[in-house]
Amino acid sequence: MPTLTRAEAADRAAVVDVEDYHVDLDLTADGDTFRSRTVVRFRARPGAATFLEFEPVEVASMTLNGVPVPSGASTGARLELTGLAEENELVVDALMRYSNDGEGLHRYTDPADGRTYLYQHLFINNAGRVLPSFDQPDLKASFRVSVTAPADWVVATNGILVSREGGRWEFAPTKRISTYLASLIAGPYHVVTSEHDGIPLALYARAALAQHLEAQAPEILQLTRQALDRFHEMFEIRYPFGHYQQAFAPEFNFGAMEYPGLVVFRDEMIPRSKVTDSERERRANIIAHEMAHMWFGDLVTMAWWDDLWLNESFAEYLGSRVTAEATRFSDAWTTFAMQRKAWGLRADQRPSTHPVAPSEVSDTDEALLNFDGISYAKGAAVLKQLVAWLGDEAFLTGLNAHFESHAYGNATLADLLGALSKASGRDLSGWAEVWLRRAQVNTLRAEVTRDGANYAEVAVAQTAPEGYPTLRPHRIGVGLYDRVPGGGVVRRKRLEVELEASGRTVLTALAGEPAADLLLLDDGDLTYAKIRLDPGSAANVPQLLPLLDDSLSRAVIWAAMLDAVVDGERPVAELVTLVLAALPMETEVAVVEDVLRATRGLVDRYATPETRPAALELVAQAADRLLAASMGGSSRQLAAVRGLIGATVDTARLRGWLAGDGVPDGLTVDADLRWLIIYRLSVLGAADSEIIEAEREQDRSASGEQWAARCRAARPDAAAKEAAWAAVIGDGSLSNRLAELTAAGFWQPEQLDLLEPYVERYFADMPEMMRVRSGMSAEHIAVVAYPTVAVSARTRELAAGLLGTDGLNPILRRVVQDSDDDMRRALAARG
Repeated sequence: MPTLTRAEAADRAAVVDVEDYHVDLDLTADGDTFRSRTVVRFRARPGAATFLEFEPVEVASMTLNGVPVPSGASTGARLELTGLAEENELVVDALMRYSNDGEGLHRYTDPADGRTYLYQHLFINNAGRVLPSFDQPDLKASFRVSVTAPADWVVATNGILVSREGGRWEFAPTKRISTYLASLIAGPYHVVTSEHDGIPLALYARAALAQHLEAQAPEILQLTRQALDRFHEMFEIRYPFGHYQQAFAPEFNFGAMEYPGLVVFRDEMIPRSKVTDSERERRANIIAHEMAHMWFGDLVTMAWWDDLWLNESFAEYLGSRVTAEATRFSDAWTTFAMQRKAWGLRADQRPSTHPVAPSEVSDTDEALLNFDGISYAKGAAVLKQLVAWLGDEAFLTGLNAHFESHAYGNATLADLLGALSKASGRDLSGWAEVWLRRAQVNTLRAEVTRDGANYAEVAVAQTAPEGYPTLRPHRIGVGLYDRVPGGGVVRRKRLEVELEASGRTVLTALAGEPAADLLLLDDGDLTYAKIRLDPGSAANVPQLLPLLDDSLSRAVIWAAMLDAVVDGERPVAELVTLVLAALPMETEVAVVEDVLRATRGLVDRYATPETRPAALELVAQAADRLLAASMGGSSRQLAAVRGLIGATVDTARLRGWLAGDGVPDGLTVDADLRWLIIYRLSVLGAADSEIIEAEREQDRSASGEQWAARCRAARPDAAAKEAAWAAVIGDGSLSNRLAELTAAGFWQPEQLDLLEPYVERYFADMPEMMRVRSGMSAEHIAVVAYPTVAVSARTRELAAGLLGTDGLNPILRRVVQDSDDDMRRALAARG
C-alpha cells in the first residue's frame, strides 16, 4: 500500500472535512474478492482537488455529485478527484480483494472444521483495501455499515445492530472516529452476551473455540466489568461508544486492537490448554489496555502519528495500573518492571531509538516503525514517573480536562501538556523536553563509601550515552535491606528522593546510617532508567534475592542483573550461576518466566559454542530444581516445565513425558505442552517428519497447524530447512501467522553448521520477502528470520553490505540495523 506523507495529510485536511461513510459490503461470493459499495459525504473548498486511498481489483462505477468519475482517476492505490463542490457525495461500487496478511479484510479458513472467518484491520494506511477513504487520523467521520453475508454467519461492527433479516445486517452510525478504527468481523462466530452498568457486552470466537470461550467467558467478563468500573471512577466521561464487544480473531497481527465498540484480540487469548497465572494476567492487562484506548485514541485521537504516544503510552500505563488496582492481579507492576520496561530499554538503546514524542514523523511508513518498546513501554514508565512527580490527583484532573476539551476530536502533545500544567500548577515544558522530546536512557549507579559499619556517603551517579547526553530529573525510591536472624531479609528503610538533572546526587539522609546488606535504587520502580547496584550489594544478591518478600523489589533486582549482562558489564556465566542459586525459590510466576526466557536468549547469543552446552545445562538444572519445589498443578510448575523443556537435551525424558512416563505429579501433558515437547525434540533431531505429521493428524486445529509449521522448520534436515526458507521468502499464499511461525522455528543454535549458508541468504533474499509481503507482517518475519544465533563478524559484514544498498525498504533497514547492533553486543560480550 502507498505511504501517506505528513505534508500530504496536512494539505488534504486543509481542503476537506469528512462527514460520514456508508459502507455496504457483500461477502457472499466465492473466490478471493468481495463487493464494496461506499458513499462518502464530505465538505470541501469549492474547486479544489484531493484524493482518497483506494486499492480496488475492479471498479464497477464511480460518481462524484452524480457525475461519473473517469476510470483513469483510480490509479490502483489512490482515487484522484477534481472540481470539488462545497458539499460532496462520492459513490463507488467496486470489487476488493481479501487478504491473508492480517491487513485490510483478512480471510481465514479454520483447519478444524473448514469454516471461513473474516476480520477487518485498517491499521495506519490499509483502509483503501476495503473502501475509498480519507485515511488519516485527523479526518474523523461517522461510519454506517451494511453487510450481506451467508445466512449462518454472525456480523459485528463498531456500530450497534439495528436490524437483521436473513443474511442482511444493518448497523447504526458510529460516533466520529478515525478510519483506522473502523472494525468488522464476519463468520460463524460463537457469541456470549452479557451486560454491565447499562453497557451491552459481547464476546466472539471461532466455533472451534466455543467450548473454551464458554469456559473462560466468566473470567473475561469479570475483568471487563472491573476495568469499566475503575475507568468510570477515574474519568468523568463514561465509556462513550455504546456497546462493548470483544472479538477473538484468528491470525491477528497485534495482540489486540482498540476498535471502539468492537475490540479485536488475537484468538490465542482464548487458550485451549492450561496456561500460567501470568498469562492470565497478561490477558487481563491487554483487556484493560484496549479499554484505556476508548478514551486515549478513540474518544480523543492524535492529530498525526508523531503523537502516537498519546495512544500507546497512556494505554500501556493504564493497562498495568487498572489491572493492579481493579483485578485479582495486584502484582501487575512487577510484570511491567520485568517484561515491559525491559522491552523499552532494549528499544531505546538501539540505532533506531527515537523520542517518546518525536517532533517529526514524515510518513506512515515511519509511523509503523514507531510501534515499538519506546512508544509503549518507555512512554508508560515515563508516565509512571510523571505521576510520582505531579501526584495522582493533579494527573487525573488534567486528563479529565483534556477529554472534555477534545472529545470526538483530535489533540496534540501541547494540548495535553496544557491541561496537565493547569491542573498541577507546574510548567511541564521543561519536563517534556527532556523526557518526551529526547531519546535514550540514563543509568543510575549507586556509589557507596563506608566509615566502619556505617555509610560515610551514599550518592547516585547519573550518566547518559555519549551521543545522547541528556540528564533528567528523577524521583526514585531507595531501599535498605538487611539480613535478620532466622535467615530472612527485611527492608529497614525506604526513602523517596529527587535526583536533579546533574551528574551526581548525594543522599545526605543516609550519612551515618548503618550500612545495609543491600542498597536498592529505584525501589518501587518509579522511574525509567538503568539501575546498577554498588559492588557490595551486587555481591550479596545471590543470597538475599530469594529471601525478599516484595515481588516488585525482586523484579527491579533481576532486571538490573539481566541488563548488566546485556550491556556486557557482567558475564553470562555469572547470570547462569545466579539463576541456579536464586530462581528455584522464586514464587512470582511472571519473574520465573521472564528470567528463564531472557537467560535462555543470552546463553544462545552471548555464550560461545564451546561454553553454551554447559551454560544451558545449568539453566536446565535451575528449571528442574524449580519444578521439584513447585506444587503439582500450579502455574509455577507449568513455568518450570516449559523452561526445562526449552533447555534440556535429555530426549529420553521428553519422549517419556509424551508417552505418559515419568510425568511430574499434577502436570497435564495437554495439546500445547505436547507440541512444545515435540518442538524441542525436533530441534535436537529426535522428532522426524513422521512424528510431526502424526501429531498434526491428532490435532487438526489452527494451533496444531501452526505448531507443525514451526516444528518442520526446526528440524536439522537440509530439505526441511530449504522448504521452510522458500515458504518464508516467497510463498505469498502462506498466511501471515504461518509464515511468522515458520521463520521463528528456523534458526537454532544447535544447528549452526547446517544453517551457515542461510546467513548470507538472509541478506540476499529478504528484500524479495519485503516485496511479497508488507506492513507489520513483513516486519515480524524480517525480525524472527534474522540469523541472531549466527554470532560472527561475517554476519555483521553482510549486514553492512545490505545497509549500504540504495532504496532498501525502510522496514527492513531498521530491522537489520537493530539486529546488527544486538550482534555487536553479543560479540563484545564473547570477547
